[in-house]
Amino acid sequence: MTNEGGAVPVLRLREAAVAHGERTLWSGLDLDVGPGEFLAVLGANGSGKTTLLRAVLGLQPLRRGTVTIAGRPARRGSSRIGYVQQQRRLDPLMPVRAKDIVRMGLDGHRWGIGLPWRIPWAPVDAALAEVGATEYAEMPLGILSGGEQQRVRVAQALVTDPALLLCDEPLLSLDLHSQRTITGLVDRRRREHGTAVVFVTHEINPVLPYVDRVLYLAGSRFRVGTVEEVLTSETLSDLYDAPIEVVRSGGRILVAGIPESPENTHHAGAAVTEELAS
Repeated sequence: MTNEGGAVPVLRLREAAVAHGERTLWSGLDLDVGPGEFLAVLGANGSGKTTLLRAVLGLQPLRRGTVTIAGRPARRGSSRIGYVQQQRRLDPLMPVRAKDIVRMGLDGHRWGIGLPWRIPWAPVDAALAEVGATEYAEMPLGILSGGEQQRVRVAQALVTDPALLLCDEPLLSLDLHSQRTITGLVDRRRREHGTAVVFVTHEINPVLPYVDRVLYLAGSRFRVGTVEEVLTSETLSDLYDAPIEVVRSGGRILVAGIPESPENTHHAGAAVTEELAS
């Protein structure tokens, strides 16, 4: 299985469909993500963004179709995948150190803490250095700022030298400076190491300089293409079957008119409107 350039895609989905309970969220997705490619995933809450990541992580089966990582079926606990989760508030008194969090990227799928002399600290130190977090190594994670904690989570995702980096809305609750720092780290990783990136976000502007393509999910439908192809009034109006206006100004994008529905009260598209307008 190769793309037009002859390389095996890092991530490949064919005729993929995902479901929540009995409801199919979307189906018929064919997608290749190549080495070093940055794919942004946008859409409403409930549109299947997180379910897509769970399928790639091997945590949830597809309803139909196939998903492969570097030519092999997706499976739980694959070292070929790094995962960056959302920034979450932590108890400042939590004693676990930043370096311990990163180490969990190596052995977090195993039971128990492990014997100290068997812990491979070299890759942990290298991952912390890669994201500029060496000075936090011995510090309790709970006392770090939100941006510092996210640096550590990126290090945890990179500690196995993955071919694919999955980012699940990692910019939530971060200030603008921290958002730029995290997106810059992810971009540098994919450029220097050829790591493919799938970046779920409702804030397109912080990643706009880096995005190669967009996967937009809406109302059991989707579009895949460049930012110029997908984030247009015509394309989004067709996806939502409603008038949508996309305005570009000063290198930023504003999306207005995305409808709300009972099942999408907290609409990722609506969040796009708010964030892009700020």
